[in-house]
Amino acid sequence: MSEAKTKAYGTQAAEKPLGSLNIQRREPTPHDVEIEILYCGVCHSDLHTARNEWHNSVYPVVPGHEIVGKVTRVGDHVTQFKVGDLAAVGCMVDSCRECEYCKEGLEQYCEPGNTLTYNSPDKHLGGQTFGGYSEKIVVDENYVLHVPESLDLAAAAPLLCAGITTWSPLRHWQVGPGKKVGIVGIGGLGHMGIKFAKAMGAQVVVFTTSQSKFDDAKRLGADEVVLSTDREQMKKYRHKLHFVLDCVSASHDINSYLALLRVDGTLALVGAPENPLPVAAFSLIPKRISFAGSTIGSIAETQEMLDFCGRHNITSDIEMINIDQINEAYDRLLKGDVKYRFVIDMASLKK
Repeated sequence: MSEAKTKAYGTQAAEKPLGSLNIQRREPTPHDVEIEILYCGVCHSDLHTARNEWHNSVYPVVPGHEIVGKVTRVGDHVTQFKVGDLAAVGCMVDSCRECEYCKEGLEQYCEPGNTLTYNSPDKHLGGQTFGGYSEKIVVDENYVLHVPESLDLAAAAPLLCAGITTWSPLRHWQVGPGKKVGIVGIGGLGHMGIKFAKAMGAQVVVFTTSQSKFDDAKRLGADEVVLSTDREQMKKYRHKLHFVLDCVSASHDINSYLALLRVDGTLALVGAPENPLPVAAFSLIPKRISFAGSTIGSIAETQEMLDFCGRHNITSDIEMINIDQINEAYDRLLKGDVKYRFVIDMASLKK
């Protein structure tokens, strides 16, 4: 298979900063779409992988799975995209297509494991896949998404991970009018959860440890905001909520949030705390409570989410950076010093 040299930004080792790299991209096969990357969001997973915090990184690593750009070439058999179209790529670029989950349109749960956008075995070139901190990417058209023309492209980039990660559980547990929904944590994930739950017609209650985020929660669409460290405020919502979306990746008392659910309520965890969260049996048993998890979404679901965002003009709150600011951005990400997602202007890579 022929290859093309491509400018990228990544790292050769866990302890090294990110810097310029050259990587190989395949020439488009008959079913491929080549995309010039205009913007790429910065996800906490990028940092985890670059620094090998999940102990599975294969170097060199080029992160980035919140990719928005323009189609520059298409293979002979491509039917869904043409040159000049806006296009997006999220967390996966392929799956086995044959297991029961792929056949059900749930590629995110592919049994052998889907091909992630970066740090995943590359079926075409060997080695590992490289992500969106690069000039361009080549992806099978079945794993490429259409971006509504009405959306701000840079602010749409984080929809490809932060957006779909919160949209999928809200849709799966049928959040909508008549439902009272809690969103725990206001960060890259939580701020999207608030926007979606509100646009879906739910009554939205936001839980935060930070009094300083009350006004922002209201601006994002919260009907009510609760200081989760205040026992009296928390008691007011005991057994009142139909669904809770927990977006917190730090250790926290999960039982205090399970206590907010009414009979048959569900708490879905999308944050990824490093250590196990102890769950008390009697947080679940008396009210038939479900404690669940969720990961990204299928390609069809991601397209549905993007179309919904187009109709409701929903994007992420972002801070734009140049590629050479990425190491500083990672340090700020660790401190929670961003409202609420960094997005790289990939034109800066050319410079």
